Amino acid sequence: MHIPFTARPLLRATALAAFWLTAGAGAHAQLQADASRITQVKVYPGSATVERVARVAAGSRSVTFACLPAGLDVQSLQVSAGAAVRVGETSVLSEARELSAHCATSALDGRIRELEDQKAALQAETDALGMVTGYLKGLSGGESGPGARAPTDARNLAAMTEAMRRSGQDALLKQHQIQRQQTDLDRQLKPLLAERGRTQGQGAQVRAVTVTLAASADADVKLSYQVAGPGWTPSYRALLDTTTRKVRIERQALVAQATGEDWRGVKLVLSTGQPRRETTGRTPGAWRIGIEPPPRANAESAYMAAPMAAAPSPIAADRKMAMERAREPLFDVSVFDNSFATEFAVPQSIDVPSNGQRVTLALGQHEDTAQLAARTSPRVDPSAFLVAEMAQPSGVWPTGPMQLYRDGNFVGQGRWNAPSDAKLTLSFGRDELVRVQVEPERDNQGSGGFAGSRAERQVQRAYVVENRHRTPIAVQVLEAAPVSVDEQVRVTTRFSPQPAEQAWNKQPGLAMWRFDLDAGQTARVSADYTIGYPKDARLQMR
Repeated sequence: MHIPFTARPLLRATALAAFWLTAGAGAHAQLQADASRITQVKVYPGSATVERVARVAAGSRSVTFACLPAGLDVQSLQVSAGAAVRVGETSVLSEARELSAHCATSALDGRIRELEDQKAALQAETDALGMVTGYLKGLSGGESGPGARAPTDARNLAAMTEAMRRSGQDALLKQHQIQRQQTDLDRQLKPLLAERGRTQGQGAQVRAVTVTLAASADADVKLSYQVAGPGWTPSYRALLDTTTRKVRIERQALVAQATGEDWRGVKLVLSTGQPRRETTGRTPGAWRIGIEPPPRANAESAYMAAPMAAAPSPIAADRKMAMERAREPLFDVSVFDNSFATEFAVPQSIDVPSNGQRVTLALGQHEDTAQLAARTSPRVDPSAFLVAEMAQPSGVWPTGPMQLYRDGNFVGQGRWNAPSDAKLTLSFGRDELVRVQVEPERDNQGSGGFAGSRAERQVQRAYVVENRHRTPIAVQVLEAAPVSVDEQVRVTTRFSPQPAEQAWNKQPGLAMWRFDLDAGQTARVSADYTIGYPKDARLQMR
């Protein structure tokens, strides 16, 4: 077929476009073949293990996991696949993000482009409204020009004036609304641009892991690696229903990470283990004892002659402090000391962005019936606090902050500390309907013993507790009795009535009275202490 000479350039352009479309489609197919997704992340205190999966086609000879964080531990790389894939060697490449073809764009870039397109559309509408208002101003000012001449027919002047007023009012109001929308878009763009500058700015590094393989069929290739920095910390909520005496403890977790890759729709597992710590305990060395040689006479002169180390410059010191702040963990790792490893699997898919934002996750709850009591320590504070005592829940419960609610009302924030025994005690704020009165203390001194060689000190304390509730309550009164730590000091104690415990919480000298008070009832407890000691000695009170 004969092609005219004038049509040949168009044919060449069409063929060239078809070639680039075909090449682009092939490149897109290769990118999709090598694309990987995060399927699971196991977060430890201060680190995380990330699992990625890439789909390879039959006949593939390699797969590349691109856009991985620069802080991944190369020694922790693990590759696994099914029986249809034979895995060979693995290579790791580090490069700048802006130079990587796979990492040039991301979901963050797509969101930024979407907002920028919305801003451009609003700006175009603003420019169009500006043309309308300019045209209306031209009509009102009598300017000459095409289409800018006011009607000369007096019968149409009123209608035209009203139409111009309405059109101008609508245009100016629309411009104001568009300005508001542009301000909102700028507010959304600002943190996204800052995040992109932090993770994808000049000098930001990424890693690509290429795995050589031989795939006889379509299969999944899994890559796992550890990265330092992510972490989680426990958080709790305790809710008390005073009517049913039920306490529900909700276990939560705060998760955050700043690795450079977002965790989108991943399966999250939280572990109390710490894989980055020592795996073997230290062994003691031999204890050698000898005689220290006499000091050398010229030791001082040698010290004086030693050159003094130069003080670090302020710039170097500031740089060192900035590096130390950058390495600071997101959470306190010490709360997981003394804990055996326990894992919590979050049932739903989780999104954790790579900007350090703390995400709160629910890890389940524990509910039990508690024994309620009004506890007071009058010698320290003449106030009563509502406490709930219950059996200790099973499992590992690391230390963390706890929010306390009583009958649906927030009463304050405490701290969860794993109890040392089988009983758990939670305090739910002051009980204003329990009145505690401290009687004046009596403190008398005298002498006794053989020929008055010993001195005696007599201390009398008493407390009155009144129940102003309309229902009976249980009351606990704590008292610190003197305990002798010297054989020359003798202490005699008399309680009225006798307390239920004289070593509360296994602490000698801490006495506790337990009793029930009916509505409007009053109870009095007292303690008399006689302290004998040598007359010439001085008592040491701690």
